[in-house]
Amino acid sequence: MTVEVDPAEDKIPKKGSKLPLILGLVLAIVGGVGSYFVVSRGAIGGSSDSEEESAADEGAVEAESLPPISFIPLEPILVSLPRNGDYNVLRFRVELEVNAGFEEEVTAISPRIIDVLNGYLRAVTLEELADPTILSRLRSQMLRRVQTVAGEGRIRDILIMEFVLN
Repeated sequence: MTVEVDPAEDKIPKKGSKLPLILGLVLAIVGGVGSYFVVSRGAIGGSSDSEEESAADEGAVEAESLPPISFIPLEPILVSLPRNGDYNVLRFRVELEVNAGFEEEVTAISPRIIDVLNGYLRAVTLEELADPTILSRLRSQMLRRVQTVAGEGRIRDILIMEFVLN
């Protein structure tokens, strides 16, 4: 028995052409670049420069104007601290944010405001003053006291301009 072997079957199968792979890669690159330019020009999915400018113009028009306010600086307050700590003196200076029309009234009672602030600062302990978060608590406590002295609707806020421990 002899088996005949067909010489065509004995050959290694042919590799496929690389042309479809190269063609697909080129089309993907061209499509990506084209998509980038279409989106960057604002034709699809993006906003054009003119739309951004008009949005910025609308934002400027819609901005609320600040209410009429004034700032009244108070004299610096020096508070002597107990000798058992690292610090001897607290130098403290504030400005009051006052609603328009009440500047003269608040200036007239500024000695009373300084007295209230001085009394409060003398009651604060040295451990509290060393705390890094003390400024926000001081501000809220002092604002409440100053608003009580000045009357409601006159003082909007208290701004701590100087807080120095020596």
